Amino acid sequence: LHLVALNFPLSGDMRADFQCFQQAQLAGLTSTYRAFLSSHLQDLATVVRKTDRSHLPVVNLKGETLFSNWESIFDGNGGQFNIHVPIYSFDGRDIMTDSSWPQKVIWHGSTANGIRLVSNYCEAWHTAGMGAMGQASPLKTGKLLDQKVYSCNNQFIVLCIENSFVSDPQG
Repeated sequence: LHLVALNFPLSGDMRADFQCFQQAQLAGLTSTYRAFLSSHLQDLATVVRKTDRSHLPVVNLKGETLFSNWESIFDGNGGQFNIHVPIYSFDGRDIMTDSSWPQKVIWHGSTANGIRLVSNYCEAWHTAGMGAMGQASPLKTGKLLDQKVYSCNNQFIVLCIENSFVSDPQG
């Protein structure tokens, strides 16, 4: 399961699932991608298909392992990952070193266990209002689910996860 960043940061008012779908298509990726966010319809922990949550590794765009599997992100330790394994955008840039993302923080709107935080997800990701709040994680902590609250007017990284693995029929 590939974990990939959108090609530009977004505020709390986003059509993230559509952006993930569109940028994956433009990058020539054939699987379905969904935003790494809790929404009003779904907790982050359930975005990946149940059959793919325990046995497939979560990898970056180049196939390097970030997590042993999807479920390991939500074991309560905040989604600890190896900060030496880069996370790339759909256009191949390392989000930790590229200046397109001046703030190295990702939106997620979730608890450490991947459950939606309705008070902290920018009104279901429909507002960039300064008074609204969103749950996010500074990547320098090495965690995808660190528990920090920010105003929804911030422009942060949005990650996308391949939510259903499709094996290559030629492979």
